[in-house]
Amino acid sequence: MITCIFFFGGYRATIHDVAKWQGSAADQTSDDVYVFTYAWPAAAPNSDKPANSDDRHAVSSFRSAGTFDKAVSDIGSCGADRIFIVGHSSGCAISKAVDRAVVDKDVDKDKVTLVALDGFAPDVDQLARPSTQVWAAERKQGGKVFVSRNHDRLKETFAGRLKIFNAPSGTTKWALHFSLVNVAASDDIDEPSKGYMNCRANLVWMNP
Repeated sequence: MITCIFFFGGYRATIHDVAKWQGSAADQTSDDVYVFTYAWPAAAPNSDKPANSDDRHAVSSFRSAGTFDKAVSDIGSCGADRIFIVGHSSGCAISKAVDRAVVDKDVDKDKVTLVALDGFAPDVDQLARPSTQVWAAERKQGGKVFVSRNHDRLKETFAGRLKIFNAPSGTTKWALHFSLVNVAASDDIDEPSKGYMNCRANLVWMNP
């Protein structure tokens, strides 16, 4: 059975960042799992500045770069038995838009699992699919519970539908935010550019 993973990095995730994630994910999976990654849009439309982190700007920048159509084509032609469309943080805006386009193009939605990692939530139709997953992270230490950046908002919205990753290290919101893509995330991560340090891809959503 062929499985394809399509991973969309969050705000300012570079080609090098997602390449680290891709390599780690490939090392952890079998030969019948294929991993594809997409970096954050390098520039906004008609600008030399990076795309903003808001959802509409992220998607329009991804489209403008031509990467949106490529991702939809990649997924539509992959022929896999299982397809994971995974977004992290602001990258969830892109992954949910790609998922919507893929399903609209007659890809069997029963083969597709949309995964949102501590970011923009799937829409109503996407949430109606039982396979859709929404994740946040927690770390219990010293009698306290530390949470990822978007944990509280997602918990309030999704309650029992929200899946929780119990991070093995880190207590800051940034560390726990990145623990959902990088199991090795620690409190040394104090900004997005450091999120993929010592990257060990978190694939908890493959077998939730």
